[in-house]
Amino acid sequence: MTDLYQSQRAMRNMRHAAVQRGVVAILDIGTSKIACLILRFDGFEDRGDQDGIGPMAGQSNFRVIGAATTRSRGVRFGEIAVMNETERAIRTAVQAAQKMAAVRVDHVIAAFSGAEPRSYGLAGELHLEDSVVSEDDVSRVLAACDVPDLGPGREVLHALPVNFALDNRSGLGDPRGQIGNRLACDLHLLSVDASVVQNVLACIKRCDLELAGIANSAYVAGISSLVEDEQELGAACIDLGGGASGISIFMKKHMIYADAVRMGGDHVTSDISKGLQVPLAVAERIKTKHGGVHATGMDDREMIEMGGDSGDWEKDRRQISRTELIGIMRPRVEEILEEVRARLDVAGFSDLPSQQIVLTGGASQIPGLDGLASRILGQRVRMGRPLRVQGLPQAATGPAFSAAVGLCLFAAHPQDEWWDFEIPAERYPAKSINRAFRWFKDNW
Repeated sequence: MTDLYQSQRAMRNMRHAAVQRGVVAILDIGTSKIACLILRFDGFEDRGDQDGIGPMAGQSNFRVIGAATTRSRGVRFGEIAVMNETERAIRTAVQAAQKMAAVRVDHVIAAFSGAEPRSYGLAGELHLEDSVVSEDDVSRVLAACDVPDLGPGREVLHALPVNFALDNRSGLGDPRGQIGNRLACDLHLLSVDASVVQNVLACIKRCDLELAGIANSAYVAGISSLVEDEQELGAACIDLGGGASGISIFMKKHMIYADAVRMGGDHVTSDISKGLQVPLAVAERIKTKHGGVHATGMDDREMIEMGGDSGDWEKDRRQISRTELIGIMRPRVEEILEEVRARLDVAGFSDLPSQQIVLTGGASQIPGLDGLASRILGQRVRMGRPLRVQGLPQAATGPAFSAAVGLCLFAAHPQDEWWDFEIPAERYPAKSINRAFRWFKDNW
């Protein structure tokens, strides 16, 4: 784990250097598309002194100067399955974005979904030697958190201090400089399958790029899709992608839980392809043009031309009613939402004071999805689009770009993580028995 600590610190330093140099690429490695945005930073200032530990501070002084997307290849369930195909797709997207920006980029910050994320709530506390909380005290209280045994082949992707308490005062964003005797900290630790992370690193290296940061897609999608008071009062962001659906829960402007369901829009397309016996490309076209989850009496009469070029005239001229199409799509969409609901229940989402759910991601655009989701999830549901950022092309403002836009905000205002503090090697958190507990239920 110390290796990861060092590599995360190295990436953070690299990100800082890239931002100071002025340009950095954002790469969202998805199952159905790979999106690349190139950011230019103007007059970047070190946020360390003024922001301290705390949430993203909204819009930064950056501008999108290049954007490109390409069809993803070699990615399944949000994880790289065929390295050279994914490498080609990444090169295509990055080169097209560089061409638009008329600038060469060496550093990328990447997001990926899948990798079986697991959330842990950790707690640590210490008695202060001096009554004023220093940077060193924050390092020591983070080191006092007992890390559970993550199991073989797991790595920490995010380690976020989500709450500090000083004596009887809880909910502090940054305790430094404040006076007290006992400092406590709640830490949200997100572990992922190590091989997935290694594949992302290897693929980006093969593209002759340097990795300056890495993030979970569901986390960054939440940053861009949840409005400020949703992040503050408690909300879940469901990022419905092609091969995986990410779940992130925010509270007090921090992510306190994340998970992923290994199903998404591509599974709906696959069902249409099998059900109607048409190629995947035709199934995707029918889904985006005519799809839905809620049939009305009108849909029996609305006939859809299948199209196709199989050479069999009868087969290519077939028509189906929209009701039949909805009958194929709805069961799979229900299955995905039921699985999301099960994950939210495990997380204790119903214990939060506010239970807003925001749907985003490319697959969230199926007509009627919000109504079906509010029935299955039993909560208030709204459709989410990413925040507007400067220079973002109109084509990249839809829900399919929530993770990419969130990654821009993550790059500009990275939330302080464990590795941002000088934790002495001998104090590096000890492993203890696995104690993943629903701590936020008790602490908020």
